[in-house]
Amino acid sequence: MQSKLNPYLSFKDSTREAMEFYRSVFGGKLDLNSFKDYHASQDPDEDDKIMHSVLEADNGITFMASDTPDRMEYKPGTNFSMSLSGDDEAELKAYFEKLAVGGTVTMPLNKAAWGDTFGMLTDRFGITWLVNISGAAGS
Repeated sequence: MQSKLNPYLSFKDSTREAMEFYRSVFGGKLDLNSFKDYHASQDPDEDDKIMHSVLEADNGITFMASDTPDRMEYKPGTNFSMSLSGDDEAELKAYFEKLAVGGTVTMPLNKAAWGDTFGMLTDRFGITWLVNISGAAGS
């Protein structure tokens, strides 16, 4: 699979509604997974919040979104990040390492609950990056 770059939006308790709206605008396939689906809830009140969603329109428009857990800060206007994903482990790890120079790694690349390798960082310009390596063994 070729590496992809997609916008990743964050919402406060309205991801399901927002992504269903965007599907009505762009069409395509919408996948929604809750925190409970991934056994990632730290608070039962958040079980049904969306941990990850992806909308893939027939014309190639693709973007992702999630609900911000209550324990994390949510700032409207800064509620986006860039998501790099694919299965080329060497390529994606290199991107992660280069983006981290002068920035802050907030979650090192490690095996995630959904089986892929995942990490997060904020680059030196303040942009948050999510990197997901499909099927990677983890670090």
